[in-house]
Amino acid sequence: MMKIELMNKMILAKPVVNILKEHICNRLSSISFKPKLTVIFCGDDEASSVYVGKKEIACSKLGIESCTLKPQANQSEILNLIDQLNSDPAINGILVQLPLPSGVDADLVLDRISPLKDVDGFHPANSGLLNQGRPRFIPCTPLGISFLLQAYGIKTSGKRAVVLGRSNIVGKPLFSLLSSKADYGNASVTLCHSYSRDLKEICKEADILFAAIGKPALVTEEFVKEGSFVIDVGIHRLEEGKIIGDVCFERVHPVVEGITPVPKGVGPMTIYCLMYNTVKAAYLQNNLDFEELYFKN
Repeated sequence: MMKIELMNKMILAKPVVNILKEHICNRLSSISFKPKLTVIFCGDDEASSVYVGKKEIACSKLGIESCTLKPQANQSEILNLIDQLNSDPAINGILVQLPLPSGVDADLVLDRISPLKDVDGFHPANSGLLNQGRPRFIPCTPLGISFLLQAYGIKTSGKRAVVLGRSNIVGKPLFSLLSSKADYGNASVTLCHSYSRDLKEICKEADILFAAIGKPALVTEEFVKEGSFVIDVGIHRLEEGKIIGDVCFERVHPVVEGITPVPKGVGPMTIYCLMYNTVKAAYLQNNLDFEELYFKN
């Protein structure tokens, strides 16, 4: 597959999403049933509500069944609901929308999901497989980032990578991916966080910098090596409605060779990697061979 060329240094999701959609549709056409994704959404977080809506739209476009359940913010009710979904063979993917309301133990809830239906890739069994270099379900945002790098021909092997942020959703699984013995790995990876000293100096050593620390516009040109690549995972809505990332785009863009904008960068990849994992789950639960998406440059 030909690599996608950068336009004005922009690493855009749209052309990669189109390839991902085609791959998913090909996998769907090879089975005689529609995979089904169930989302559990508690609370009234506005950003989460928008995100859940986008997942439903993506499912509809691809021909994946979706259902959003809104139980009371009661831990035992949520756990009982997950048990029901685990035992229902018609449900292929279960996703619990985070954050959960106060008083609900997120770890306990996520651990309850069957590892074979854990399309977010957060269950300890799936995290362990990823750490061992034999992933089953890769968390959607790191998987999307990996597809972006592969599609644009951004090599990781032998490169110095710095990951800003150590969350279980992005930072830690991204560290595992980048350091694994795979075509999309083999990087020397440093994982930084809010307690890391000399943050600017460490980031400036990176050939590829991944910003997932949750602080708007933290990363400026002072953090970035000239000619490097920057992947911005952050998303923040300012009071005036503008959406920005963890990177100050205007200051960093002139310095780097390539950068993901916010929006239109990592975000759309996350949505469609959830679709990818849902279809993969349907294959695995039916003992079918799932063909992974690989970009050969």
